[in-house]
Amino acid sequence: MVVEYAVKTSLPVRPVGEALLRGFLGRCPACGKGAMFSRYISVNDACPACREELLHQRADDAPPYLTIMVVGHVVVPLALALEQARHPEIWIHWALWLPLTLVLSLVLLPRFKGMMVALQWALRMHGFGGLHDEGATEP
Repeated sequence: MVVEYAVKTSLPVRPVGEALLRGFLGRCPACGKGAMFSRYISVNDACPACREELLHQRADDAPPYLTIMVVGHVVVPLALALEQARHPEIWIHWALWLPLTLVLSLVLLPRFKGMMVALQWALRMHGFGGLHDEGATEP
């Protein structure tokens, strides 16, 4: 199933799936060549390759929320399964789940943020594509 979003104008449709993949990889959603991030999760104002403006993004709390949800759904069942099967000492739980939680969180957070920025770009939200939000006030 292909999901497409078209604004009520003559602007070309931007492929959502391709943009999400590029965002997951930390690349520009427009060209796929330039880096989306200048640092860990700091979005570049513009793509270094194609100069597409990325400063319109408003990822806000969605990437941390998605990260917590996914990491929790991975770590908690594994911890419960180990506890039910082996009843290990508490230090074993700490030694396993603390590093796994930390690594998964650090790996997934920029990927989810990249996907949120790419989704906003593909759907022309928040000023991407030269359109202004209805009801938005100018600063």
